[in-house]
Amino acid sequence: MTTEIPRHELDAWLTTTLQPGHFRDYCPNGLQVEGRNRIRHIVTGVTASQALIEAAIAHEADTILVHHGWFWKNESPCILGPKHHRIATLLAADINLFAYHLPLDAHLEWGNNAQLARVMDWAPDIQPDGTPRRCGPDDLVWLGTPARECTVSELATDIAHRLKRKPLVIGDHDRVVRRLAWCTGAAQSMMDAAVAAGADCYVSGEVSEPTVHLARETGRAYISAGHHATERYGVQALGAAIEAQFGVRCTFVDIDNPV
Repeated sequence: MTTEIPRHELDAWLTTTLQPGHFRDYCPNGLQVEGRNRIRHIVTGVTASQALIEAAIAHEADTILVHHGWFWKNESPCILGPKHHRIATLLAADINLFAYHLPLDAHLEWGNNAQLARVMDWAPDIQPDGTPRRCGPDDLVWLGTPARECTVSELATDIAHRLKRKPLVIGDHDRVVRRLAWCTGAAQSMMDAAVAAGADCYVSGEVSEPTVHLARETGRAYISAGHHATERYGVQALGAAIEAQFGVRCTFVDIDNPV
């Protein structure tokens, strides 16, 4: 017998678990589009793209749970073009869309930063209260050490092996990485916080023009490991937690993105 739960029950649990009200985010977090009242099968993914919606329909899912949803600040509010097509497809299939951005980055167990550390075998610094040491806006940048003492070049090789994506490396490839900082996704602007915290190397998803100069001028290394590649793991961990909590089936669908 397939387990199903009311939508409001999942909504309440996610709100309690991820605490979206604690973040100054760039988009709404939580239920973004309302679908069926009963939830039996959730498709999880990184981004609520057209391809993910169609995959959810093919899997006969009634709910989509993502990290990157819709309705971002400073974008046009008009429902036109691809945005119209996505929303129309979702509504026609009566599928719920839940999205959690910064709350999923930051969660201490199922968040993107916590899960990237797990995948890479990085050891977060632990504070006296038992929580990981963090810095930067909303404490999103994690601090710790690599799985073993290594050079920047060796760290990049390990990232490529584990994430299946060749990273971009800026800075001295031979520098020894004793202190490491990381934040998934488009967090390159937080490198100054990582440098101030004493990191030899900062790992994030994307890179921008100022990041190159900051790395060169501070003598610290920067590794761009891929926005999508670094953010595949939080939503999978959250899906596993939902399965454990409710018994509802969760299926991760990886719509690859080279960025």
